[in-house]
Amino acid sequence: MFKTYFRALNLYFNQEKILQDTYRHKGQRKRMVEALRQRGIQDEAVLAAMAAVPRHFFLEKAFEEHAYEDKPFPIGCEQTISQPFTVAYQTVLLDIKNGDQVLEIGTGSGYQAAILAVLGAKVFTVERQETLYFQTKKLLETLGFKTVKCFFKDGSKGLPEKAPFDKIVVTAGAPVVPEPLKEQLAIGGILVIPVGESVQKMLRIKRISAIEYQEERLHDFRFVPFLEGVERK
Repeated sequence: MFKTYFRALNLYFNQEKILQDTYRHKGQRKRMVEALRQRGIQDEAVLAAMAAVPRHFFLEKAFEEHAYEDKPFPIGCEQTISQPFTVAYQTVLLDIKNGDQVLEIGTGSGYQAAILAVLGAKVFTVERQETLYFQTKKLLETLGFKTVKCFFKDGSKGLPEKAPFDKIVVTAGAPVVPEPLKEQLAIGGILVIPVGESVQKMLRIKRISAIEYQEERLHDFRFVPFLEGVERK
């Protein structure tokens, strides 16, 4: 079923080179998924989504040989694509249901948004780097992700015009939880955000009522910094 999300799964034109999703790539993804399972990711829907999405499409050609290693890689503008375990971990915490309206703060390469879309979410993703915004928007459109909408905005303010959201995920390390993101959660909604300075604690925040929130403090991670404002070309 996941293949229906890709207009051209086997070919993608990137940086004047043709990237192919070969049997070797699929085998590498299978091994990646098994490694994630060994590290404790047990959500089969999330594992299936990660087995379906070609991570090497979201990286520069120079990193293709290492795309399925559990490592982050630079994507330009001093940003990185998160390692597969981090993507899987945050996605499991979100508990995506088909049709969920999800806000992603930090589009980056588009890989996390693609995973969410494959799981059936309607994704609104916000990027503060104009170069990444245009680059990733084009990529996601080329791959046929019609349920992903990209916005060039300051993520610290969320996306109030599309709120409330069933789920919100932040892919950068924030010093504190931005209040606008909590306010834009639907009742019963979940916010997953890494909070801290050099090392971040992953938080899972559930909105219980108009004024009540339940917070879980989970494992430590390292993310690029969460910054306010926008960066134009």
